[in-house]
Amino acid sequence: MSQLSCTKFLAERIQQLKIAVIGDVMLDRYFYGEVKRISPEAPVPVNKVTRITSVLGGAANVAANLAHLECKVYVGGVTGDDENRRLLEKLMADAGIDYSGLIKSHKRSTITKMRILGAKQQMLRLDFEEVGDLFEDETERLSTWLLQLIGSGLDGIAISDYAKGVCSHNFLQWVIATAEQHNIPVLVDPKGADWTKYSGCTFITPNLKEMCEAAHETVPNEDEPVLRLALAAAETYNIKNVVVTRSEKGMTLAGQSGLIINAPATALDVFDVSGAGDTVAATLLAGAAGGLDLNDAVYMANRAAGIVVGKVGTYPVHRDELLKDLLSEQRKDGYGYRTLSWQEIESLANTWRACGEKIVFTNGCFDILHVGHVSYLEQAARLGKHLIVGLNTDASVKRLKGETRPLNHELDRARVLAALACVDAVVLFGEDTPTELIKKIRPDILVKGGDYKPEEVAGREYADEVQIIKFEDGYSTTGLLEKVAQLVKEGKL
Repeated sequence: MSQLSCTKFLAERIQQLKIAVIGDVMLDRYFYGEVKRISPEAPVPVNKVTRITSVLGGAANVAANLAHLECKVYVGGVTGDDENRRLLEKLMADAGIDYSGLIKSHKRSTITKMRILGAKQQMLRLDFEEVGDLFEDETERLSTWLLQLIGSGLDGIAISDYAKGVCSHNFLQWVIATAEQHNIPVLVDPKGADWTKYSGCTFITPNLKEMCEAAHETVPNEDEPVLRLALAAAETYNIKNVVVTRSEKGMTLAGQSGLIINAPATALDVFDVSGAGDTVAATLLAGAAGGLDLNDAVYMANRAAGIVVGKVGTYPVHRDELLKDLLSEQRKDGYGYRTLSWQEIESLANTWRACGEKIVFTNGCFDILHVGHVSYLEQAARLGKHLIVGLNTDASVKRLKGETRPLNHELDRARVLAALACVDAVVLFGEDTPTELIKKIRPDILVKGGDYKPEEVAGREYADEVQIIKFEDGYSTTGLLEKVAQLVKEGKL
């Protein structure tokens, strides 16, 4: 598993993905109010409404999660020709979701769930819906819409089934077969105990309760029994990967290929698990559709779920927020982000830049690390959010300082630097100057130590700003070596 793969994917790939979401689109409405008296008309509380909010629900919430991850999202479903549809259209437009596949039906209303809340407690839910299979012309229009999307280049399909009528057996089997012909992964968020209509899909993401219903067996939320049910479902229903979301226990993937992943929950505090399933579905599909290894895709989805359950209410995770979470996790090993290749540091710098975080770069040999070095690096780090240190290889140090240097191997020097709290990443370079490396990174601030003038600093043309930091008097590697040599000469060492 590689956090760097996930951050590179989020920084460079995810915004290019085109994902279709098909299913039961809903509008969730919340009426917040105050309850201070009982009605004189009947023994019921009177709720004085003070605030009304409307959010995307059902399949539209999966689409919202994908849109917050900054995928290009296309929704297909059926609504009524009513005011609630117009509310849906506005919400989707605001989220940047293409709703051209949202068929307007004169035979049903827009599915709407109205929740009445008083003193932060839900008092009543009103459901407005007509449940039933789509008419033939509606299914044909959805099919035509999907074929056009596939023809223009589609990376993934999410099916969000709430058993309201869009996701019939025949239609879903056609969607899955058509996607397979074009090598497009299909993820299903299931409903009900009969999974035959999902046969052949790439992923299915039940929660534990849904998994038990499909298996007709109740098991505890433990790795072994959950894995047993998931493996059996994968074989019984010909599903490539069964991914069970398990609340505070994280998630379990069982694949037909033999791949098994148990990903523990990452949230420190769990406030609300509502919406976490949609977050897992969206993030997992995006990762798989974008070419991430399944271990990485599951890891990323699990991190996203950890963010969601730490919030109250339905909360779609934004790409930048997930990026920052992954980057903070990388930093926990105590050795920075390790010694990175040029390709890796370029990707990491792009990720930080995408998050709007200021990058500082400096370079040197750092052969024998001393207080002067540490003070210099700490000052450089305070100029921005992330400090990258370019480190001369052994060969380049010899060219610059003579055959007796360096005293410490380049990898040892890199590890010592990376262990400093102020250093975020270390990258080796073998040239006499770091100009080409700076060109790759394009830092916001290029820092040089000593008495240089900004116009004399190598690579200055690839940075927004050059800062000169004076070294502390009395500290230098040369001075240390001379002191050691003198002590040896005097026989004191």
